[in-house]
Amino acid sequence: MNVPATDIGGHILADLFGVEAVTLSDGIGLERLLRRAAADAGAHVLSSHFHSFGGKGGVTGVVLLAESHISIHTWPETGLAAMDIFMCGSADARRALAVVTDALSPTHRHIECVARGRPG
Repeated sequence: MNVPATDIGGHILADLFGVEAVTLSDGIGLERLLRRAAADAGAHVLSSHFHSFGGKGGVTGVVLLAESHISIHTWPETGLAAMDIFMCGSADARRALAVVTDALSPTHRHIECVARGRPG
């Protein structure tokens, strides 16, 4: 995966498929995972907010970073986690994604990388 270098930072959009439903329903576990991913990427966590939809429902969450954010939305019934990772400065969005994908073990994924802050 190649995240283009810019003056602002790299923005990753990741759809992770085939993730276990129980994992995608665990708001506390996902919050811990995204906070760890941010720290491992060299980012500084300012706060986080996660909402579990209860039972076998999904989770929506965001980790607010000094360097921007990581968000996740999950659909346990289809095995999908949709993530948004935007980091600037020396924080490494690719490292954050690697931490999350290692933990969630998707069967396949679709990743898009966007260079932010480029004029034109």
